[in-house]
Amino acid sequence: FETISEAITQIRERPETVDVTIGATTAFSSLWLTPKISAFWKIHPSITVSQVVSDVPGMTSRCDLTIHYGNPQENGVEYRKLFQDHIIALGTTRFAAEHRIARLEDLLEAPLIHSSSNETGWTAWDDWFAVLGCPAPKGRSFYVNNYMIALQAAQDDVGAVLGWDGLVGSLVNEGRLVKLVQESIPSPVGFHLRIHRRATAKARLFADWLVKAT
Repeated sequence: FETISEAITQIRERPETVDVTIGATTAFSSLWLTPKISAFWKIHPSITVSQVVSDVPGMTSRCDLTIHYGNPQENGVEYRKLFQDHIIALGTTRFAAEHRIARLEDLLEAPLIHSSSNETGWTAWDDWFAVLGCPAPKGRSFYVNNYMIALQAAQDDVGAVLGWDGLVGSLVNEGRLVKLVQESIPSPVGFHLRIHRRATAKARLFADWLVKAT
């Protein structure tokens, strides 16, 4: 906590070098936001964007912009929708072959990786199967509290993992993970960009660009 606090303090104390601060979880930053910031810098090299990355609730509240997964709160704060994607089952080709996964029912007996982070509120395996009209899974379960670790475990053939296609597209394109079955479900909520009242003109310029680049 002290390290995170110091990082935020340092950002505040360097207004001449940081134009925009944006807060996001580790997974969202790694999988989606960082490549977007790199693309923005190529177009606007004079605007410095700094990320505050944290999976601790509330630790990014002092940023100009923050990324939220869920429905916007009706409290007068400005939100912009980024995307609302589908949730798919992912694993490696080796994992699929080893556990003979060819259809949805095969996943019910396969090892599954569960992400138990309280920050995200993401759909769990039981919910995913229920939407598809299936019973609860009976295979081995592996629990982690960080989505990036869950994705790494899946790449290490530990089990299948749920993936939000708007986030994990790069892993699929690179062949590091594959879609195990054709079935998917729509995400119940979307990813939103929260624009705080302290946001400057440069922060709003970045926010507008980020929404259009989605």
